[in-house]
Amino acid sequence: MNDISPVRDYLADLQDRICAAIEAADGQARFREDAWTRDAQAGTALAGGGRTRVLRDGAVFEQAGIGFSDVSGSRLPPSASAHRPELAGASWRAVGVSLVFHPRNPYLPTTHANVRHFRAERDGETVAWWFGGGFDLTPFYPFDEDVLHWHRTARELCEPFGGQARYDAHKRWCDEYFFLKHRDETRGVGGLFFDDLGEDFGRDFGYLRAVGDGFLDAWLPIVERRKDTPYGERERQFQLYRRGRYVEFNLVYDRGTLFGLQSGGRAESILMSLPPLVRWEYGHAPAPGSAEARLQDYLRPRDWLAELG
Repeated sequence: MNDISPVRDYLADLQDRICAAIEAADGQARFREDAWTRDAQAGTALAGGGRTRVLRDGAVFEQAGIGFSDVSGSRLPPSASAHRPELAGASWRAVGVSLVFHPRNPYLPTTHANVRHFRAERDGETVAWWFGGGFDLTPFYPFDEDVLHWHRTARELCEPFGGQARYDAHKRWCDEYFFLKHRDETRGVGGLFFDDLGEDFGRDFGYLRAVGDGFLDAWLPIVERRKDTPYGERERQFQLYRRGRYVEFNLVYDRGTLFGLQSGGRAESILMSLPPLVRWEYGHAPAPGSAEARLQDYLRPRDWLAELG
C-alpha cells in the first residue's frame, strides 16, 4: 500500500497556500491558528491532531475557517459504519483539509472545499482506502458570470481524469449531496463532489491535487469581482437569512460533521464551518420579481455550462 506521508504533506502545504492567498485577498485580517492534539484514552476511539485556522472580522471575510487534520481511531463512528458496513471493527486513519469562507459582502458567495484521504486496517492489513473531496459555491445574489467561471474551472481540472464524463458525474454527485430535502432546494450552484475514489492510487491522488489546487483558481476571480460591490441593510439581512440554510445542511445532512462529532473530534474545529452571524424568519417570502426572489431559480440542479456558456 502506498505511503500516506505524501498525501499528508500535500494537504498541510495546501492549507498554508490557501491561507496565504486568502490573507492577501482580504488585505486586513490574518488567520489565528490552534494546533491541537488528541491522545487515545479510555472511552474514546480518536487520536491524532491538526491545525485549525480562523480569520475573523476582515475587510472581505467576516469569517474564514480552514482546518488540516490527521486523525485515527480504533473503531468507526455509526455514520461511517452505516455508509460502509464492511468496515465495522476496522481501525482507521484520515487526513484532510476542509474550509468554509463566509464573506462580509452579500454579493460575494459563501464557499466550501474539502479534500481528504481515508484508509482502514484490520489485523495489520489494509482493507480499504479512498480519496474524497470537492468544492461548491453558495451565492445569495448570483451572477451568471461567476457561476460559469466556477463550473468552467471545475470542468477544466477534470480534463486529465476522464474529461467531460468525470465532470458530469462529480457535478451531478455535488447537486445530489448538497441538497436540502426538507427545503426542496440545493445548497447553492454546486461544483464537484466525490467520495470512495480508490481505483488507482497515483491517478486518484493526482485528481485530489487537481481539485485542491483548482479551488483558488475557481474562487479568487469571484472575490476580486464582487468584494467591493455596494450593498445595504436589505442585502445584509437576506444574507443572514440565507446563511440559516447553510447551518441547516451542515447540522442535519453533512457526513463530515456527523463523522467528526460521533468520533469524538474537536467540536470547535468541526463547527468552524458555521457562520458567525445568522438569522431565521418564519414564513419568509421574497417579493415577486425582486433580486432576492431570483435566487430560487438557481437552487436546483442545472446544466450551467450548457445554459450559460
